[in-house]
Amino acid sequence: MMLTLFAGSAFADYALNFPEPVAPLPQQMYDLHMLTTKIATIIMIIVIGIVAYAILTFRKSKGYEADQNFHKSKFGVWSWLLVPVIVLGIDLTIAGSATDALKQVEDYSQKADLTVKVIGSQWKWTYEYMDDGIRVVSNMLPKEKAGDNYLRAVDNPLVLPTNRRIRFLHTASDVLHAWWVPEIVYKKDSIPGYINETWTNIEKEGTYRGQCAEICGTGHAFMPIVVEAVSTEKFETWKSEKLMVAQAAQAEASADKTWTKDELFSRGETIYNTNCSGCHQVNGSGVKGVFPALAGSKIATGKIADHINIVLNGKASTAMSAWGAQLNDLEIAAVITYERNAWGNDTGDTIQPADIKSARK
Repeated sequence: MMLTLFAGSAFADYALNFPEPVAPLPQQMYDLHMLTTKIATIIMIIVIGIVAYAILTFRKSKGYEADQNFHKSKFGVWSWLLVPVIVLGIDLTIAGSATDALKQVEDYSQKADLTVKVIGSQWKWTYEYMDDGIRVVSNMLPKEKAGDNYLRAVDNPLVLPTNRRIRFLHTASDVLHAWWVPEIVYKKDSIPGYINETWTNIEKEGTYRGQCAEICGTGHAFMPIVVEAVSTEKFETWKSEKLMVAQAAQAEASADKTWTKDELFSRGETIYNTNCSGCHQVNGSGVKGVFPALAGSKIATGKIADHINIVLNGKASTAMSAWGAQLNDLEIAAVITYERNAWGNDTGDTIQPADIKSARK
């Protein structure tokens, strides 16, 4: 408790308990948590009271002698029956609410108004709005930008509408992760090659924060989650703007244009820092024994075709994801151009969107 009183802003949302839920199922789980806490507290007080009374009343210094026939008394005999009955009654009191909550966790009978695919990666989250073709990559903000919300702020939050049933599909691109925002949704593991499902219905607008709840590696602490819950009207406006931007980007990528090296390098740096720096580091040095360096690497300075292939298709049995389905031709051309000319690689190579389009075929 003393630690909580002196904790900084990182713990402000938690105070002395979990944050108040704003969705029906998390609220039911929160109520169940409070019920068990109250019961446990009452039991603790009773047990401590009995033990304290026994120590003070029947201590040897008062000359008390142990009753060798206590087990033959009525209390001694019937307590063996009464105590299990009381324990069972407490368990059943909790089990009723718990059973209903567990049923709802696995209840997918209702049609969802919105489906979001949540992909955990070292060390970021990717959100795909399955019905709209919108994709958002969410990275932790550095300390100088996050301020008091350092380790709890991101560049691109997940935007969701209130009063709509939202379905989450959880998976991962490398190792186990777990997407958890206690106010709005319960936790399930994100497993590579497997889909887990959760759902929610947010009843109150606001900003809700969470984090990866699975020990996923050295960057586990750097995977915060931020959800912006807005009204349906605001969500539709946000969605329209996102779609317009996505369509413009797709049109730009498909345009028959030859891009200069400087244009591709500048665009590629932004894409790299958003999508690749979590593993390969901003300076291209990688993480020794975990993620390979790109500075001076065979891939970034060798055959262009091999470089394009690994970015498009990933590499089996490694954490290297296939980016072909996640980035358009211009984005991939830009990031490869950047990698081949940054950190002293200086190959002078310029990759055009047409080269990526050809490689896809």
